[in-house]
Amino acid sequence: MSTTNEPVSPGAKPHVIIVGSGIGGLTLALLLERAGVSYVVLEKTSSIKPLGSALSVGGPVTYLFRQLGIFEEFQNKALKYEEAQVHDGDCKPTYKLDFRPVVPITGTDGYIVARPVLYEMLYNKIPKEKIHLSKRVLTILNGDVGARVDCSDGSTFDGDIIVGADGAYSPVRQGLFKWLKQNNKLPSSDDVPMPYNCVCLVGQTEELNPEEFPEVGESVCVFNNMTSTTSPFTWVTFTTKQRTICWMVIEHLDGSSSKEHDSFRNSDWGPEAAGTMAQTVRHFPIPNGGKSGMTLGDVFDKTSKDLMSKVVLEEKVYKTWYGGRTVLLGDACHKLNPSGGAGAMSAVHDAICLANWINVLPTLAVKDVEGIFKEYYNEREPHVSVAYQTSVALAKSLQKTTAAAIVRYLTAHMPKWMWAIYLKKMTAYRPQVSFLDPAKDTGTVRPSSQPSLIKTRILFEALLKKQQKSSPPLSSSTTATPAVV
Repeated sequence: MSTTNEPVSPGAKPHVIIVGSGIGGLTLALLLERAGVSYVVLEKTSSIKPLGSALSVGGPVTYLFRQLGIFEEFQNKALKYEEAQVHDGDCKPTYKLDFRPVVPITGTDGYIVARPVLYEMLYNKIPKEKIHLSKRVLTILNGDVGARVDCSDGSTFDGDIIVGADGAYSPVRQGLFKWLKQNNKLPSSDDVPMPYNCVCLVGQTEELNPEEFPEVGESVCVFNNMTSTTSPFTWVTFTTKQRTICWMVIEHLDGSSSKEHDSFRNSDWGPEAAGTMAQTVRHFPIPNGGKSGMTLGDVFDKTSKDLMSKVVLEEKVYKTWYGGRTVLLGDACHKLNPSGGAGAMSAVHDAICLANWINVLPTLAVKDVEGIFKEYYNEREPHVSVAYQTSVALAKSLQKTTAAAIVRYLTAHMPKWMWAIYLKKMTAYRPQVSFLDPAKDTGTVRPSSQPSLIKTRILFEALLKKQQKSSPPLSSSTTATPAVV
């Protein structure tokens, strides 16, 4: 088994196999890099494709970026957002959602960033020799003295911990659940396909001319939401710092279905399916700064077909997140509807919490590995469950039903004090890592409790003192340092 050669972490030094190089997987890799923990990242695709639309990034994540020293770079790539304008299906404005109160609450602005831009920023921070492409996972092995991942090209990777950050149809989760089921440890609710209620078309345009698309010339993000009352569609557009428009079209299905086909043969959702859906909705109008006659088709025509994708929107929080030496992260254990805007950021929060615990792993014994996994689950599951309920509620409010119309009406007429309470609740969890210098949180509302920060800081400092008594002190050039707030 491979382990790190530089004893930065004062506890045991595991070798971590991260399967999946999405936002969550890359965040974990970057954190382990800074903590001095050995790792590799396995990605099934042969090349990195910048797919996706836009992400909302605020106080719950920007403090981590400050800790990592990448906040200024992020600021230069992102656009502040202050409000979301909601329209009906004919682009008639109905009400606004004002996010400006979040700034004093969290002590930081809210930003919209194109997912490909954020992805590239994180990807470029990872040493390329640690990212292995074309590694499609076939099997995983949970052993008493180690773990192993076997890939379709015949390669094998040995380590101490396997992290499944490989998405909604995670092969790692499938392997973990198969092993747990054989040992009668898998809840029956986890042994069924994920349900879904809608499908989604996403993409990002090329750089646009402000004379043709006036909104891209604005200094803050122009965030438009259109919800039809006559068809089962919702469509959203966001402007970016790069003068592009990120867009998303959601089709709400009549009933709940299950996507049961093999995740390795995802042909139903390829380029042809994206093109077909795009043709169906291209006549839908968009505001575009008041310039009349613009439709989604104008945006689609400025979007490379290779960067347009159709995806299924599952909604489920699994009860099982870990077993033996394997743990799940992000969509692999909790898939949230993007209506709540919490999917990718929840994966980042997972990575923060998991990295904190991996850094203070006392020994490589299975019982200790499962012990830190349990701590990780106990902290993250309650937050994820709240985000799940929020995303479900928001998704239902966009549907073509009487109940949804009532919800939209109540939202439009919500008192400011009630909206402030909602914003405080949604932004209270602002986690940081315990092994880097803390970022000063200047929000007027104190961050909610983060057990992994408090507990692992104490453990880190205790282990560090113990090591200093039995061996020469750590080099002052090490990356990870005990954090004191």
